[in-house]
Amino acid sequence: MASVNRASLRRSFEEQKRTFERLKRDGAMTPESIALIDALMTLLELLIAVFMEKTTGKTGRNSGLPSSRAPRDETARGAPGARGKGPGENAAAPANTRVVTDREESVVEQCRSCGADLAGIACSGHERRTLIDIVFETVEHHVDAQIKRCPSCRAETRGRFPDTMPGPLQYGPGIRAWAVHLLVAQMVSLKRVAQSLRALTGRTVAEATLLTYVAKLHHALADWERAAVERLLAMPAIHVDETALRVDRKNRWIHVYAAGDVTLKLLHPSRGCEAIEAIGIIPRYRGVLIHDCWASYLSYDHCRHALCGAHLTRELAFVVEAHGHAWAGRMRKLLLKTCHRIARCDDKTLSAAQYEALRRRYRTILNQAKRELPAIPPRAPGQRGRVARSDAHNLWQRLRTHEAEVLRFAQDPEVSFTNNRAERDLRMSKVKQKVSGCFRTGKYAHAYCRISSYLQSAAAQGYNPLVAIQIALAGNAANLIDAPQKA
Repeated sequence: MASVNRASLRRSFEEQKRTFERLKRDGAMTPESIALIDALMTLLELLIAVFMEKTTGKTGRNSGLPSSRAPRDETARGAPGARGKGPGENAAAPANTRVVTDREESVVEQCRSCGADLAGIACSGHERRTLIDIVFETVEHHVDAQIKRCPSCRAETRGRFPDTMPGPLQYGPGIRAWAVHLLVAQMVSLKRVAQSLRALTGRTVAEATLLTYVAKLHHALADWERAAVERLLAMPAIHVDETALRVDRKNRWIHVYAAGDVTLKLLHPSRGCEAIEAIGIIPRYRGVLIHDCWASYLSYDHCRHALCGAHLTRELAFVVEAHGHAWAGRMRKLLLKTCHRIARCDDKTLSAAQYEALRRRYRTILNQAKRELPAIPPRAPGQRGRVARSDAHNLWQRLRTHEAEVLRFAQDPEVSFTNNRAERDLRMSKVKQKVSGCFRTGKYAHAYCRISSYLQSAAAQGYNPLVAIQIALAGNAANLIDAPQKA
């Protein structure tokens, strides 16, 4: 028996459809039979479309491609740090590190070829080779306060301790910065961080103490976060996205807002408009939001929108594989060709004539798609809910409804073709969840979002993470927003 697959099923259906059309033309069928079979053909075509989508495997090429593996997006004007890589790390070093450099000279006293004496010959040059190693050094600073008893009143007086030493034992800013760096940036577990510090210092730091460092840095970054919000509101375009995070065995949502050298991640129990209103950035924003067509973002019509081209091209590739629709292939080719064209332009935009030609071609493809898409059956009397449609039909409807948002990257030089910036900024949050499983309390989940936002933004400005943490613990983090460091 012949196997049934997408190609054979589509081929058989087309043959039966042609036979039906021929019988109608020849008058070999009654009007009642024509009406019945026509309705069945429409329903069967829709069922085949759904079958094609269910049996087409989704891969990284047609869905869910990690943005870290996507080609670099060059369709918008760039700025140092706008892609999260930074302008190159600056020369600032952590306060608790030092470099000890020595030099020795390898002397030439005899010619290796003829054995002649070269001791008195002047050196014509040097060739250098370098050995770099790390020697771990624990610095212990003791303050011994004198204790004296007054001979007059017999009162006992002790010497004053520095304000930085409130208790019998404390750890310096270097250890605190290193611990937070391991916990947040490197996503090491509490237990392993404590083990690492014990291996370096010979002392056991309690996990509760490590969490205290995280909480202190979280509070120290409150002013930085407020300054970051104001900087984002002044940006011409913002990348937005959201992803789930497990907190206390419940789903919470990390909302990311990224533009230029600023990344801001905020946690909320809700994913939609409730969270957007509580965060309060989008309701006050007047620029362009770049996103993946999430309905909650589109409900805000006081700002402009741009849809992620990477999502659209993946969905179009899926439609081509599932249905073989030529319109989807032509649309995907048009979007990618325009993306590459803009990436090569210095001004990152099309001229008015070029944009008008693009829009005409775009609409022509959508009009041609009507002949390939299966007809939607009419709503039955008394039927409730939405009429069933295939993914191909939904995608076509989205492209037609949001034409301006899909093509905005070709008109606005500040708008990129993809939303990969936001997705890349969120990716480490998923890695953190895989490492730790979840956060036990919302307090430290919020702290993780704020601290990781700060470290990503500081990295985009070229700051060593240990330097950035020490700046924040000193209360100067907001200065990185007001006057970002240049490499």
